[in-house]
Amino acid sequence: MKRGFYTIMAAQFFSSLADNALFVTAIALLRSAGAHEWQQAALVPMFALFYVVLAPFVGAFADAMPKGRVMLISNTIKVLGCLLMLWGAHPLLAYSIVGLGAAAYSPAKYGILTELLPSSQLVRANGWIEGLTISSIILGVLLGGQLVGPVVAPLLMGLHLPGVDSAPQAAIAVLVLVYALAALFNLGIPRTSARLVPFWQSSHHGTGNCAGQGGNHRSGGVLGLLQDFWRCNASLWGDKLGQISLSATTLFWGVSGNLRYIVLAWAAVALGYNTTQASALTGVVAIGTAVGAVVASMRMRLDAATKVIPLGIAMGLLLILMVFINNIWLAIPFLILLGGLGGYLVVPMNALLQHRGHNLMGAGRSIAVQNFNEQACILGLGAFYSLSLKLGLSVFGAITAFGLVVAGTMWLIRRWHISNCHRHREEVEHLLHIARQDHHH
Repeated sequence: MKRGFYTIMAAQFFSSLADNALFVTAIALLRSAGAHEWQQAALVPMFALFYVVLAPFVGAFADAMPKGRVMLISNTIKVLGCLLMLWGAHPLLAYSIVGLGAAAYSPAKYGILTELLPSSQLVRANGWIEGLTISSIILGVLLGGQLVGPVVAPLLMGLHLPGVDSAPQAAIAVLVLVYALAALFNLGIPRTSARLVPFWQSSHHGTGNCAGQGGNHRSGGVLGLLQDFWRCNASLWGDKLGQISLSATTLFWGVSGNLRYIVLAWAAVALGYNTTQASALTGVVAIGTAVGAVVASMRMRLDAATKVIPLGIAMGLLLILMVFINNIWLAIPFLILLGGLGGYLVVPMNALLQHRGHNLMGAGRSIAVQNFNEQACILGLGAFYSLSLKLGLSVFGAITAFGLVVAGTMWLIRRWHISNCHRHREEVEHLLHIARQDHHH
């Protein structure tokens, strides 16, 4: 791996660490204010909101300037969201601003991988990135739980920080410093040789062209970016491998984004755990995901990525089985298995998606399309879960409904791929051949 890759990993680690710790502290902040259960669950879709709303623009933003600078700006926005929480803004609103920073961060984080590394290293690189991200999730939720817990919280409150009136606020003040550390690593991310595309320009530099046949029908401004984005979105959904990898990763991240809260809610009901104790179980899921991601990075090839789709069906079924578990010693291996299946699924599928996106369009735009679909799924599934609670379903009932949706949708994706292999055999084989032979960079 190139030296710059490790700087990217360090920046990603600390930014993700703060993101996940902030999620736990935001829940604690809402609970301290007496918020309803559905409002706490709404943190997940609120974080995803700007991913969806700004998707046509963040990819162009990432392709318009060096991606290290984009990541620096994004972390600055996350700091602003934290400060809004400290200044008394509603946690749901402030957390959505943090989501705005994350929405701008992600296309740069993943897009630079395709600029810095050859496609032959993408599965391995994604394995490392996902493994490190999962490690940051584990440590992040543990950090967040400890910052609002009975041991650390009194120490932080004893510092008498200005504008801090509660343990969750003190925790948020600490996390501002973590985001600042991530920003320092952002400054060290190397500039690649990839051509920068002006923000308002709707064309791209990929080997394909999703901005219109032969580059025609281009327009500038907001309208041009919107047209460009939807063409790119249609281009990726029209690709016989892109559509499968996009749908599978979309569903995975929809599940993963909501699973953090689902585990917290389940642990409170099934095990009687408080926020600090339940956050540790969220980390257990992440351990399994990290193991699955690392194993997949070593065993899976880019052209064999679609073979992992059945694991998504198993994930949905395991979610349903979770409602029957009320023993911690059974819960731990169960949650590790659940996370492991997800990690093994997402690494090769994400690498395949990046590969197809890079061949169809610019890296930043490709990741922006990916983020739009994935975060729309997080928002949709999060709204579904939150609405289930608001309409009177128990936590167990909402989890069961959630699992049925996941398993059923992944089954449909599998049937879709099987149909493509029969009806469009030559096209699928051609795309797989490209995946095996592409050694650019």
